[in-house]
Amino acid sequence: MNNPMSRRFANEKIPKLILSLAAPAIAAQVINALYNVVDRMFIGRMPGTGTQALTGIGVGFPIIMIISAFAALIGFGGAPLASIRMGEGNHKKAEALLGASFLMLLIVSALLTLSFLAFKSPLLALFGASPDTLPYADDYMGIYLIGTVTVLISLGLNQFIAAQGFAKTAMVTVCAGAAVNTILDPILIFGMDMGVKGAALATVISQAISAIWVLWFLTSKRTHLRLRVKHMRIDFNVAKSVLALGLSPFIMQSTESLVQIVFNTSLAKYGGDLYVAAMGIMSSLMQIFTLLLQSFAQGAQPIVGYNFGSGDFARVKSTMMYCSFFCAIFGLSMWAVAIFMPQLPVMIFTNNADLIALTVSLMKIFFLGTCIYGVQLAFQQMFIALGQAKVSIFIAVLRKIILLIPLVYALPAFIQPKTDGIIIAEPIADTFAALTCCALFGFTIKRLLKKRNDTGLLKQK
Repeated sequence: MNNPMSRRFANEKIPKLILSLAAPAIAAQVINALYNVVDRMFIGRMPGTGTQALTGIGVGFPIIMIISAFAALIGFGGAPLASIRMGEGNHKKAEALLGASFLMLLIVSALLTLSFLAFKSPLLALFGASPDTLPYADDYMGIYLIGTVTVLISLGLNQFIAAQGFAKTAMVTVCAGAAVNTILDPILIFGMDMGVKGAALATVISQAISAIWVLWFLTSKRTHLRLRVKHMRIDFNVAKSVLALGLSPFIMQSTESLVQIVFNTSLAKYGGDLYVAAMGIMSSLMQIFTLLLQSFAQGAQPIVGYNFGSGDFARVKSTMMYCSFFCAIFGLSMWAVAIFMPQLPVMIFTNNADLIALTVSLMKIFFLGTCIYGVQLAFQQMFIALGQAKVSIFIAVLRKIILLIPLVYALPAFIQPKTDGIIIAEPIADTFAALTCCALFGFTIKRLLKKRNDTGLLKQK
């Protein structure tokens, strides 16, 4: 395939190309984060019930993360493979990946909607909702779950837009929905006195608009890869490859919901609802932090995938070097805000003085390890771009399942107050996972370089 975007991937200067693709992705992720931030910002200021309602929404956050994780499973699994196929010049297989991914998203969304609606209230209680906060969580999720299909389509298929190099178009997907959400939230929450139900309805409407935009673009003449009915079938080998590569981002996001549940239940046990509310705020900030870092790496992913497929490993290595540098600098900047000026982001969510004071004190512990988090996320995204599913899956499991969750349960036995023992588990897990990821990345690059050289797939400069 020899379209202008492919020529850019193969020839344009790497720093300029990464930034041109990452800048719209960063803007899109900032705006995407507004879905939760705006909802919580308005909900936290509901007269009389704001803190309880905010806590209830935080309890429902794991379900939202699980839904997003399934979008990542298919979107982040199929899109990098499509980039590699485009690099190989195999347009038909790239479109087959798009069609199969779309059908998989529809099937998964139906299963998730039915399952969560059937067991919504028991799950929310299990995730840490108290009798005071359960009604708010139940009201919000009852409406949000109806829009599951729009969430999966907008998040999952948008990756195929970005994978083709249409970073600005992918940004529009998020901008359109977030703008509508920001406008509708105060109208429905306060103007129509719908409370948390209004926040959920605003989100559903916004995601529906994003989904419609994505479907329109991928069926139009503007896209290189077109969503066609003839490709909407699931071949076992295609599905297997998509799910294998998407398993790493799926684990990263789904285990985030598991981590949230573990934190919520542990903090509810030792600290009460106020600590759960503080964790809800910190989780939102951590999500923003992670999304911004990932957007840098996502800007580099199609460049890495295309040139890996075409055999130009020199450009692959150069792209990874610049991506790691950008992510490291950006990660340090975000870390500095979280550690030295935590009150600024916290006050966006609440005006409750007790909640602000508690969250600020906990953040100085919770975010300690994020100073090297940027490099870890950059390397994880590069593993995905290179099709290295097993290594990426291991890193995702290591940080949360092997390290973080056991530490949350173990450290309160040795650290007082017990709530500090729970919080300090986060920076310890972050640090060990980042160091392990860096070591594995160096080893993997050497192995891939040797393999490509031995098979004659490297381009000779």
